Amino acid sequence: MAEVLVLAEAAPGGGVKKVTLELLTAARALGEPSVVWTGPGAEGARGRLAEYGAEKVYSADSADFAGYATAPAAELLARLVGEKSPAAVLVAGTTDGKEVAGRLAVKTGSGVLTDAVDVAAGPVATHANFGGAVTVHATVKKGTPVIAVRPGAVEARPSTGAGAVEAVPFTASDAARGARVTGRSVAGKGARPELTEARVVVSGGRGTGSADGFGIIEQLADSLGAAVGASRAAVDAGWYPHQFQVGQTGKTVSPQLYVAVGISGAIQHRAGMQTSKTIMAINKDAEAPIFEIADYGVVGDLFTVVPQLIEQINKRKG
Repeated sequence: MAEVLVLAEAAPGGGVKKVTLELLTAARALGEPSVVWTGPGAEGARGRLAEYGAEKVYSADSADFAGYATAPAAELLARLVGEKSPAAVLVAGTTDGKEVAGRLAVKTGSGVLTDAVDVAAGPVATHANFGGAVTVHATVKKGTPVIAVRPGAVEARPSTGAGAVEAVPFTASDAARGARVTGRSVAGKGARPELTEARVVVSGGRGTGSADGFGIIEQLADSLGAAVGASRAAVDAGWYPHQFQVGQTGKTVSPQLYVAVGISGAIQHRAGMQTSKTIMAINKDAEAPIFEIADYGVVGDLFTVVPQLIEQINKRKG
């Protein structure tokens, strides 16, 4: 079976990001997944990667990956593509991942497919265009397919692999060192889980009415141990920071439970959360589009409904 290269993303405090497990799951539809791990920590992550199907882990423990921008990762992948002749290369559809994908495609003379929501033998990538209104199946005509998969689009499923670690010596070329990382600022992390990694997400929209109105969204999220999200309307109004936006131009999430509070459910927002396992909506407009995809819905004023919901949740926790 052909090898499929998967570029891993490590969590800031160590470990493996959920999107990497999603990529491994997707890669199994194309061949045998082999993880490309840049920087230290491959041995510590080996067990988790093997749990989700990694047959090999190519470990390139070089300081160049931390000291320079995305070019070294693309350079390493290009070298491995030449040596291993994989069926495809999968990367996360994050800001860095998409840049790596573009650089790799140029280096290898290959086609690149971005923002895929699924992959199948071929390789064929599935794209949900126009906010999910149109489904497109795409292939590349030249070279090794480079596919950037949207985080949260594929459900990570375990499947045991060998996880054999193979050291890969690497030193970035002068060209790859053209853009140096001169400093890093770690964003403060609160008690809530990361939005794209959370099992439960509570999002607020225009119905909250103001930045102060988001306080009740945070209270509900905290009662559920959830991450907080926001619709584009709420973010554009300045009621909540942009990094928490869920939607086509924000982040894609696929938690076990998604609670949409005061969100109408425009296509733009639905594109970022409609793969959630269970969706609950609270909106005073019974005709709101969000109810079309919700598993459970409550028609009512969120400032009346949510406090009662929090009260009941806390009673059951007690």
